[in-house]
Amino acid sequence: MDYREMFIESLSTLTLNKLRTGLAILGIVIGIGSVIALVSLGQASQKAVESQIQSLGSNLLTVMPGSSQEGGVRGAAGARTTLTYDDAKAIETSDAITTVKSVSPEYSGRAQAVAGRNNINTSVMGVTPLYAKVRKIDISSGNFINDRDVTAVSKVAVLGPTTAADLFGEDVNPVGRTVRINSQTLSVIGVTVSKGGSGFQNQDDIIYVPLTTVQKQLFGVNYLSTISLEAESEEVMTEAQNQVGYLLLQRHKLDDPLEADFSIFSQQDILDTASQVTGTFTTLLSGVAAISLLVGGIGIMNVMLVTVTERTREIGLRKALGAKKKVVITQFLTESVILTFTGGLFGIILGIFVSYLFSAFMSFAFVVSPKSILLAFAVSAAIGIVFGLYPARKAANLEPIEALRYE
Repeated sequence: MDYREMFIESLSTLTLNKLRTGLAILGIVIGIGSVIALVSLGQASQKAVESQIQSLGSNLLTVMPGSSQEGGVRGAAGARTTLTYDDAKAIETSDAITTVKSVSPEYSGRAQAVAGRNNINTSVMGVTPLYAKVRKIDISSGNFINDRDVTAVSKVAVLGPTTAADLFGEDVNPVGRTVRINSQTLSVIGVTVSKGGSGFQNQDDIIYVPLTTVQKQLFGVNYLSTISLEAESEEVMTEAQNQVGYLLLQRHKLDDPLEADFSIFSQQDILDTASQVTGTFTTLLSGVAAISLLVGGIGIMNVMLVTVTERTREIGLRKALGAKKKVVITQFLTESVILTFTGGLFGIILGIFVSYLFSAFMSFAFVVSPKSILLAFAVSAAIGIVFGLYPARKAANLEPIEALRYE
């Protein structure tokens, strides 16, 4: 059996009907391209989420009101107002806490911010000076909130770059101007460096205000929404969770850890959850794209069945001259694999191109997994064999006399 001659003959046969061959290949191109593009989009989204979480700070622990099972402390559902500024000070000053470097008490809410004729609904974060250290916030102009601002309940604000642009316009330095929030006029004292991000928790679309000002002047609350902690190192994160957890249990007069009215999350916990969600999303998208691969494979089978019908007399003549079943099956399988392999090659090119467009349009990292490309080659070859086998066997099983009589 001359495989080179068989390959050349297969190419000649497929080019006889270019339109039909092209449409069959198109189904595989779309299927392979969709899988690669959607896997790439999912991986880029995952990297973007991970980068955004990591930019919040290093060795970060977050204490929130509610239930948890973190670092050996498990709690049932509790009120959302159980954390106070005194809790944060106790963590900072307690001799029992040896693994926490910095403590940042915070209160977060949303409000309408107005500057001149412009107004936006944005996140308002009540913070202390240590917030900038814990969350790795840098200032592009002006200053961040200091201890005197917190003590004096000063009506000052630091704007994220997106908020500054929305309220005062692009390329305008808002330092020295004023913004109104909940009927209170605040002086802008600084603008932060962009950290990137999008959506509800965009770190650039935010206004930082002294914690005491937020609690007493803007929202009228006496509790915290979160306490951010910077651990001494990554190695002591679990120990820090335990120390802080048991201190808060003691302060809240709770003997049973199962009754804890707070949660302690590490940065890795958030990363794992985000990775799991985006991984599930990527798998779902890939599954949807795989359906188009199945449709493309069925299209290949239809084309090959039509080819068998059209070439019945040719098949009968070959078998009458002594061609074995193996030769006939190999001939038609070769044609099927050529169709799917060609479609797979163009599908990979299409998938990479679409992935690049997605990344450029959505400002994501351009990520193409080599595994997805190798998988695309393997799948395209497998489709050619699986969906070409039935038509090939049908051709090989034709009786020579009946095939020669076929009209």
